[in-house]
Amino acid sequence: MRASRLLSILILLQLRQRLTAADLGAEFEVSERTIYRDIDALSAAGIPVYGDRGPGGGFQLLDGYRTRLTGLDPQEAQAILLVGLPDQAAALGLGGPAKRARGKLLAALPQSGSAEADRIARAFHIDTLDWYRAARPAPHLTAAARAVIDRRRIGVRYTSWRGTRDWTLDPLGIVLKAGNHYLVAASGERVLTFTVADIKTLAILDEDAARPADFDLAAWWTDSTRDFEARLRPGRATLRASPLGLQRLRLLGAWAADAVAGAEAPDAAGHRRLTLPIEGIDAAAPMLLGIGPEIDIEAPAELRAAVAGLARAVAARLDIAESG
Repeated sequence: MRASRLLSILILLQLRQRLTAADLGAEFEVSERTIYRDIDALSAAGIPVYGDRGPGGGFQLLDGYRTRLTGLDPQEAQAILLVGLPDQAAALGLGGPAKRARGKLLAALPQSGSAEADRIARAFHIDTLDWYRAARPAPHLTAAARAVIDRRRIGVRYTSWRGTRDWTLDPLGIVLKAGNHYLVAASGERVLTFTVADIKTLAILDEDAARPADFDLAAWWTDSTRDFEARLRPGRATLRASPLGLQRLRLLGAWAADAVAGAEAPDAAGHRRLTLPIEGIDAAAPMLLGIGPEIDIEAPAELRAAVAGLARAVAARLDIAESG
């Protein structure tokens, strides 16, 4: 543990030029006395580190000194792809390793390249949450990620719309989509998706997980989501929408935006005909009612009648409220 801390102190001094004992103590959650002993150990090992006392003081390396002791430990290597996603690295239990790996990557570059890479990294931020949504708590995310990395079988209690049941799973990967984490895992011959936030209990078992040699998480996820969306919205509605109606339809989601993008050329009034995937009449009618008078439903007739019925019911309710 101390050897790792000494190397990390060396890399931080190389990257940040000057740091106080208080800075380093807070970084590694140790006392300032421990930091002073660490600095003495570095000096004894021939590292040209020196300190200045006073308000502007601190420790720094001799100008121009560069270390090449940047080997990644196993956890840092696992975290290497997450160094640009610090929040996700922390959520998966790899926050510390990702931070150390980032430091080692920067330390391995020439000084000018290190400063430029760090400047670029600080200029971009990735927010994985959709607008107006908060992340659901997922207390078992770190354990699920550990099971994926270590290829260990897990036992989970999981709640879905079908109810709560226990599963024994071989974890294959974790996917982050729109702020939610999903566990992709095999149960026998089936590969299934589990929302990590809906896992009630998770135990890592003392058994190796079985993983198909040719399993490709990214390809499987793409195919799975395409199939899910096709099954979720098997129906089709033919609409004619005004420019404002098209804009409102786009806001329903990517699936509706794709339908708008494939709409026919506009007529003289700027209205365009499109085919919209729908889940069913009962689900589509209130959704399309919210678009207002900016669309005309051409088919199916059942959907047109359902939206008209809802509009009459709303108007009647408002008339009753006003007269009351």
